[in-house]
Amino acid sequence: MGGLLNAINVGKQALEVNQKSIEIIGNNISNLNTEGYSRQEPVLEPYPAMNFGGFFIGQGVKIADVSREHDVFIDQQIKEKATDFGMQDAMTMPLSELERIFNISDTNLASDISSFFDSMHELSANPSDPVQRNNVILQGQFLATNFNNAVNELNFIKGNINDTLVSKIDTINLQLNEIADLNERIHSIEVQGQSANSDRDRRDTIAKSLATTLGAQSYEDSRGMLSLQLPGGLPLVQADMAMSISSVVVGSSLEIQLHAGGVTRQLGVNNVGGEFKGLLEIRDNFIPELNADLDQLAYELSVQVNLQHQAGGGLDSSTGNIFFNIPPNYIASPPGPPPTAAEYDGAARNMGVALTDPMKLAAAAAPDPGPPAGTVAPGDNRNALILSNIGDNYLINGNDNFNSLFSKIVAKVGVESNQNQLSFRGSQDALVQLENFRDGLVGVSLEEEMINLIQYQRGFESSAKFLSTIDEMMGTIIGLRK
Repeated sequence: MGGLLNAINVGKQALEVNQKSIEIIGNNISNLNTEGYSRQEPVLEPYPAMNFGGFFIGQGVKIADVSREHDVFIDQQIKEKATDFGMQDAMTMPLSELERIFNISDTNLASDISSFFDSMHELSANPSDPVQRNNVILQGQFLATNFNNAVNELNFIKGNINDTLVSKIDTINLQLNEIADLNERIHSIEVQGQSANSDRDRRDTIAKSLATTLGAQSYEDSRGMLSLQLPGGLPLVQADMAMSISSVVVGSSLEIQLHAGGVTRQLGVNNVGGEFKGLLEIRDNFIPELNADLDQLAYELSVQVNLQHQAGGGLDSSTGNIFFNIPPNYIASPPGPPPTAAEYDGAARNMGVALTDPMKLAAAAAPDPGPPAGTVAPGDNRNALILSNIGDNYLINGNDNFNSLFSKIVAKVGVESNQNQLSFRGSQDALVQLENFRDGLVGVSLEEEMINLIQYQRGFESSAKFLSTIDEMMGTIIGLRK
C-alpha cells in the first residue's frame, strides 16, 4: 500500500503541475497585446528521489519558479532608440510651425520687402503724388507689422513648447514615484526567493517611457532595484527614493527644475534627453537664432533706409527725417564697424514707421541749406530712385541683399525640418525593428503557446489516467483483503 500511496502523491503533483502550467499559458495568451509583457514559463523541477529497496525512485515534480523571458541587451537598445525617437518626434511639430512662418511663397517677408521698395520705385515716377506717398508709408507699415508678427509667432511657438513641457511634468513625477515603489516591491518579493515578473514588466515599460520623455538612463543594482538618471548624470530614482521635477516662471521664461536630495538644479538642453531635449533645443537655441536673424534683417533694412531718407528732402523741404523707428535715435554718420547682435536685438519686434506725414517723405534730393533756404522741386525724384534701389544694391556684410538674407533664413528652417524628418523616420524604423525583434524573442507567440497548451493538456489527461489506474489498483488490493 505504501508504494501505491506514494504513486497517488506523484500523480496528484503531476496533475497540479500541468494545471498550473496551463494557467501560465492562459496568462500569456491573455497578455498577447499587452505592451511590454514578457512571456512567462513554468520552471519544472523533480523532487529528490528516495531509496526504496536499494532503488532510487522519483517522487514527482514541482514548479520551482515561473521564469520571465527577458533580454537585457535588447531592452537597453530599445530605451536608447526611444530616447532618439522622443527627441526627433518632439521637434516635428514646432519645426512644422516654423516652416509655416518662414515659408517659400508669394506672401512672405521677402515679398513684403520687395513690395516696399517697389512702392518707392512707383513714387519716383510721380514724386509729388499724395496717393503714391501714402502708399509708401502704408507698405512700410505693412512690412514693419509683418516683422512684428513674425517675432510674435516665434514667441507663440515658444509658449506652446512651454505648455507642452509643463503638461508632461505631472506624468513624469508619477512615473518616477511608481518606479521607486516597484523597486521596493520587487526587492521585497524576490528577497524571499519568489519572482516579480509582472512588476518587472511594468517597471521596464515605465523606464522606456521616461527614456522617451527625458532620455532617462537605467541600470539595475545587485538588489534588483532599477536606478534612473539623466544623460548629464543627475539622479531621477535611487532604490526606493524618487526625485521630482517642477516648472517655474522666471521673468518671461519657463525653467525646468530637478529637486534631488534637498538640492534644486535647473535642467537645460545639455542635461536632458528625449522629448525634453528636442523641445528645449528648439526653444532655447533654434528659435533665438532665427529671432536674431530677423533682428539683423530688420536692423539693416531700417538703418539703410533711414540713412538715405535722412539725406533727402520732403515736399515741405524738410530734411533729416527718419522713416523707420529702428534704431529710434539713429542719425546719418560715416560708416563704422558692423553692428553687434546686442545693437540690433529686438529690432524686428519693435520695428515701426516713424514717418506719418506724407509731405515729409524724402523723394527728392536735399535742398541747398541756403541762404536763402532752398526748396524742393515737386518733380524731384532723385532720392526716391536711390531708396528704391537699396533693396537690390545694399549687401549685408558684403554678401547678401535683404531678400537673399531672408532666403537663407527660410533655407535654414527647411534644412532643419528636412533633417528632422529623416532622423525621425530613421529612429522610428529602428525602434519598431527592435521592438519587433524583442517581441519575437521574449514576447508571446500564439503558435508556441498552442503547442505548449496541447502538451500540458495531454500531461494533465495522462496524470488523471494515471491516478485512475492507481485507484483501480488500490480497489483491487482492498478487495483481496475482504
